[in-house]
Amino acid sequence: MSISTKYNPAEVEGKIYQEWLDKGFFHSEPNPDKEPYTILIPPPNVTGVLHMGHMLNNTIQDVLIRKARMEGKEACWIPGTDHASIATEAKVVGMLREQGIKKSDLTREEFLSHAWEWKEKYGGIILNQLQRLGASCDWDRTFFTMDEKNSDAVEEVFISYFKKGFIYRDYKMVNWDPTAQTTISNEEVIYRDVDAALYHVQYAIEGTDEFVTIATTRPETILGDTAICINPNDERYTHLKGKKAIVPLVNRVIPIIEDEYVDIEFGTGCLKVTPAHDTNDYDLGQKHSLETIDILNDDGTLNEKAQFYIGETRESARKQITKELKALGCLVKTENLRHKIGFSERNPDTAIEPKLSLQWFVDMQKLVTPALENVMNDNIEFFPEKFKNTYKHWLENIKDWPISRQLWWGQQIPAYYYGKDGVAVGRTPEQALEMAKKDTGNDQMTLADLKRDEDVVDTWFSSALLPISVFDGFRNPDNEEYKYYYPTQVLVTGWDIIFFWVARMIISGYEFGKDKPFEKVYFTGMVRDLQRRKMSKSLGNSPDALGLLDQYGADGVRVGMLLSSAAGNDLLFDEKLCEQGRNFSNKIWNAFRLIKSWEVKDIPQSPTAIVAAHWFENRFNEALEEINDLFSKFRLSEALMATYKLVWDDFCSWYLEMIKPDYQQPIDQATVDQANEFIEQLMRVLHPFMPFITEEIWKNIKDRSKDDYLIVAEWPTVKAFDKADLAHTAEVFEIISNIRNVRNSAGISPKIALQLFIKSGDKNPYNNHAVVIQKLANVDTIETTNDKIENATSFIINRNEFFVPLGEHANAEDQKEEAAQEIKRLKGFIMGIDKKLSNEKFVNNAPAKVIEMERKKKADAEAKIAILEAQL
Repeated sequence: MSISTKYNPAEVEGKIYQEWLDKGFFHSEPNPDKEPYTILIPPPNVTGVLHMGHMLNNTIQDVLIRKARMEGKEACWIPGTDHASIATEAKVVGMLREQGIKKSDLTREEFLSHAWEWKEKYGGIILNQLQRLGASCDWDRTFFTMDEKNSDAVEEVFISYFKKGFIYRDYKMVNWDPTAQTTISNEEVIYRDVDAALYHVQYAIEGTDEFVTIATTRPETILGDTAICINPNDERYTHLKGKKAIVPLVNRVIPIIEDEYVDIEFGTGCLKVTPAHDTNDYDLGQKHSLETIDILNDDGTLNEKAQFYIGETRESARKQITKELKALGCLVKTENLRHKIGFSERNPDTAIEPKLSLQWFVDMQKLVTPALENVMNDNIEFFPEKFKNTYKHWLENIKDWPISRQLWWGQQIPAYYYGKDGVAVGRTPEQALEMAKKDTGNDQMTLADLKRDEDVVDTWFSSALLPISVFDGFRNPDNEEYKYYYPTQVLVTGWDIIFFWVARMIISGYEFGKDKPFEKVYFTGMVRDLQRRKMSKSLGNSPDALGLLDQYGADGVRVGMLLSSAAGNDLLFDEKLCEQGRNFSNKIWNAFRLIKSWEVKDIPQSPTAIVAAHWFENRFNEALEEINDLFSKFRLSEALMATYKLVWDDFCSWYLEMIKPDYQQPIDQATVDQANEFIEQLMRVLHPFMPFITEEIWKNIKDRSKDDYLIVAEWPTVKAFDKADLAHTAEVFEIISNIRNVRNSAGISPKIALQLFIKSGDKNPYNNHAVVIQKLANVDTIETTNDKIENATSFIINRNEFFVPLGEHANAEDQKEEAAQEIKRLKGFIMGIDKKLSNEKFVNNAPAKVIEMERKKKADAEAKIAILEAQL
């Protein structure tokens, strides 16, 4: 069998992935004889392309699903995309604008026709890119959040909420995105510190020559002021009680009201009240029955009610009104200020505008109890657990959720209006008409009397239903797939959407699925650059994900990202990590090639190979037990590192060196068979992390049947292992490393054989491993002694002293200098231990084992110093 000298991911990955697809290894069907293991993908936006966050999140999902598949579970990873109402509508509007078409010139049906055409052309890009990463999704189950079953689910849930009184329509203050011209929820507002100005403006007191000064960051909203508020306990303004003020420019006469809401210590202690453009001002307006003057259009420009700067943007109006106030002598002063401003998550350069708007809301207080209880009692487990507190705080302080969006792309709200205030709901106009007739008692009503709501529901409203709707659990709750796959086993997602998606899925699960939607949630961190900045196009700090796959291969990129990605902690991405992953691929391939290159003959197995096989069998099972434990705790970065060390250090650096035949010498069949068996086992454990190279090596280890693929091979079972032998062999490796260090320090060639003396009485405690020491350290003889060996370098391991005579190779001066430096280091080490042991707090609080270990370290160091001083 010919094995290429160099592993080339570009030649392997596409070919192997197609083979997996052709064999149907990713597809899942309900199987009562197997335990289901289901993961639902956090659906990327249909507008999206692969970025670093996707690569991290989907690599983790693929690792989990591949391991479950090898464990004999019915692994089902469901892929899909989110219709992303705001982002997609913006893309389509932009595309139409380039064609000279305005959205306002189209009917809803015409616009949606263009939107679906855009979705069909571009919507699958990111899913195809995930295949490059190796994602073993069940592509036959690919969903889209606006497909029929998901859209039906949205309508059913909306109607259910309405009939239960969990959903209502009201005129409230909301977060308004002037660019998208739609409301958004509190969770979609991103607050940033920005440099601004604080304008001090004088308002004349009616009927007097007196003025009162108000400080504001938004002078353009002066045009909508309907009151000035003072604290009733503020003695500075007692004389203003019951009086009125005059709004500059518009000369509107407004009342001076009193409310303890005003902070006497903040600013001037006077507050301008603009009920239409500030949430707190709105509450004051409601409390004091103030007039509400909305001066802004939906796109953020000023309207006729402002009287001035009509059609100007907020920013432009601010500049102009500031100049005019100054000219009128009303602007007292301007101060620099840094404060937080809310921006739209979907349009990061757009400042959110508080706006009074008639919207649909979900009464969240009526729904949260089971969702809170079942996370806090660990019926649903969070990894890391720290996010339980974040989740708890949000649910305990939850606000009603505005779910209507002023868009056309999305699921249209199934509500119909009639008469002055009548509302009916239904999956069809006919169903809504029946409800309206029943509610009014008017059998003469017709469809012509109904007008459907123009808005769509929030994208997150539909994605909150996915664990149920992807299995058609709303339309057909008794179907085989829903009963088998729900609840799913694991959700892997970023902590930043714990409120957007995770909490809302849990709420929906208990409300409609009567059970949790998933058993465990693994929160990934954010991918950031080395300066801890979030990766973004605007900063130019996000690498080209596909470019990384081209350069380092999918396996290299997966390893590079996972090695630095502890659960819930941000990953500081460094491209060198991917290079490390690629180097690991090359190391594995070269180890495989080395075994394949050996000439096999019918000769006895060497004693070293017998020892090596016994040791690596133990070491593999010890590592496998640790890896399984780390997987169970979702410590995947550590599981990969444990696997990495098992392959690189234990297998490549120690095992292969032990069994490798001398130059141009043959090897026995038994040793090669053992080596192949070990590498086969290693490929099983490594496969979830590095699926492509492991599959390629698997099929080349030996002749296999056409359906014998690693992706469906069994995950290894931990067998009993000898801990004492492992500890003893670890000491042997330490001896070898020390002898190699002696060579390096003295400049002695590895080809020159050395002698080793062990001061441990009459018996050599390492006799069973003598052949290993002799081979790997090139030691000619190993003898025991009760005496110190002159002109020899020594070291101590487990209270045994070892001497390596250097004879004619010795350089006394170099050895003296080296010994002196080591004594200095050891004395510093002892000082550190003494400082710990003299710390009363440490001694009283540390476990007894820790104290004992510190004292042992000190004793060992003192023994080494004594030996080195004797040598000097």
